[in-house]
Amino acid sequence: MIKFDQKEKKIIDIFLRINKEMQSSDVYQEMIKLGEETSQVTIKRALSKMVERDALVMKGKGRSTVYKLSVKGRVFAEVNAQEYLLIEPDKRVGLKNYNFDLLSLFPLEVFLKEELEELDEATLEYKKKIKDISSVIEKKELERLVIELSWKSSKIEGNTYTLLDTEKLILKNQPAEGKTKQETQMILNHKDAFDFIYNNKKFFKTMTRENLEELHKILVKGLEVDLGMRKSPIGISGSVYRPLDNVYQISEAIEVLIKRIEQMESIYAKSMIALLGISYIQPFEDGNKRVSRIMANALLMANGLAPLSYRSVDEKEYKEAVLTFYELNSIVPFKKIFIEQYDFSARNYAIK
Repeated sequence: MIKFDQKEKKIIDIFLRINKEMQSSDVYQEMIKLGEETSQVTIKRALSKMVERDALVMKGKGRSTVYKLSVKGRVFAEVNAQEYLLIEPDKRVGLKNYNFDLLSLFPLEVFLKEELEELDEATLEYKKKIKDISSVIEKKELERLVIELSWKSSKIEGNTYTLLDTEKLILKNQPAEGKTKQETQMILNHKDAFDFIYNNKKFFKTMTRENLEELHKILVKGLEVDLGMRKSPIGISGSVYRPLDNVYQISEAIEVLIKRIEQMESIYAKSMIALLGISYIQPFEDGNKRVSRIMANALLMANGLAPLSYRSVDEKEYKEAVLTFYELNSIVPFKKIFIEQYDFSARNYAIK
């Protein structure tokens, strides 16, 4: 994990905005435009330091030397997702195509020491709660989590079921009036998918193509969605980013993601990169973000950690953070959501 000082943050903002290789003189001129009192020597020194820290990549020598953002530089760029997405899609400076370096070079730890301590503290509280929990209480807690996760994950996708509607459907099998069959099926599929990962934790010790496709199969049941890796191009609503459109490249990207998840240092990091990585690749015809959220939970639960319900997440903020990852590859907006939601879930549910 890299933490940038104020000058480095401004330099990264310049690279994100210009979105191309730059010489030190170009960066200096952009800093001057921002009203920054600096010198070209100072900028060269800052650029060299950022190369040493893997935030930038340097190419060429002497007057031909150019710099560009590295994967680490992009991943840890502090971006205001809301401000960035106020810009019309076609006027944004984000990446329009899949970044082939992103997942293979993704940092092995994405959380700062203090962030890991915060997550571990929440986990400790969670494990204390579940240590001597009765089967009756655990059943009620499991029902509550399934209802709230199914409701919020579906709502993020535009489903209009209310929390009360969702509770009646899951506990009493009563579909809500005025809702489509697809909305009802989406809720029920979430329940089935969570039941599956809850009862098959060993199957999800890490992500595999097999368990990924199994989750997709459950989550799109009855929704007229083709199974298996996507064979046709798709677009992302409200985004300039276009996912891969070649089934062989999609399959290869999934294998790269699986390998990187295995290498990640903390379970929290594994879970978050699974969530963002699946969403980024968009391997299926539909249901990708639903699969990503359930897979993230599967990895957490398989390793004794609390699952996320996303109950308190703001859907707009969630979508903005994901779109920012697509276009700028920054995890910073989403990492904030992940930490908040994990802390919320660890302190509000008790499920073994």
